[in-house]
Amino acid sequence: MKVLPFTIPKPENVTLYTEHYKGENFYEKLHQHKEIQISLVIAGEGTFVIGDCVGDFKQHDIFVLGENLPHVFKQDETFEQETEMVSLFFSKNSFGEDFFDLPEFTYFKKFFDNAVLGYKVKSNKKEISLILSKIKTLSKYYQFINFLEVLRLISEADKRKLSSLINLKKYAGNEGKRMSDIFQYTMDNFHKEVSLHDVANIANMTPNAFCRYFKQRTTKTFVNFLIDIRIGNACKLLAKNNDLSITEISYKSGFNNLANFNRKFKSTKGITPSEYRKKQ
Repeated sequence: MKVLPFTIPKPENVTLYTEHYKGENFYEKLHQHKEIQISLVIAGEGTFVIGDCVGDFKQHDIFVLGENLPHVFKQDETFEQETEMVSLFFSKNSFGEDFFDLPEFTYFKKFFDNAVLGYKVKSNKKEISLILSKIKTLSKYYQFINFLEVLRLISEADKRKLSSLINLKKYAGNEGKRMSDIFQYTMDNFHKEVSLHDVANIANMTPNAFCRYFKQRTTKTFVNFLIDIRIGNACKLLAKNNDLSITEISYKSGFNNLANFNRKFKSTKGITPSEYRKKQ
């Protein structure tokens, strides 16, 4: 997947960079950077793309993203509050070439191995959130001590792997802008009729050439990518809008046929929309 390179704006001589973002939007362009990223969503909800995985994020979610893993977080337009996220950026060699190879830190090996494809943390969230929410206010020494504790808690936590991409590379140039524009257009317009011809025009390709291009770079067809985004939006509406009927949700998510929506939903989630709503 070819994406926009992004340089974390950290000062010189900083080994562990902490960022507390608060505003209307995250960095909404598909991008990658050389640092590993640990992020806590304090406020906000929307859709993420991480590698070849499309899903939704919400308050209290914790993500770990490996180096050069393509990703984007796009806030829902219906979310009226400011988005807030705390992130740590570092590399395995931030504290010295062999720092994490010391016998005392072999415990963290699984953290780094699992980070490559990205994952969402499923347990120990309260303890991790308490540390991350205050870490930027601490001195550099206590930031480092708390950082090691976060690594320990995440290493012991249950996780859900996100991406299935295996060969991750650092990409740059026009190729990155093309993929970013495609993703941005799709995430902005999934609830409408999305024409393959229109998306191919964004990529400056014929529809057939675009279909081959997209699958080579994301391991899935564009149609399946679009369905993933639409199903993700439907899941959010099912979970928090009991006043909307399933038919209304299907149309708000870009499906113009209820039977098709039910079929695609069950194929993706393993259960029907009605069953999903009950579980929420």
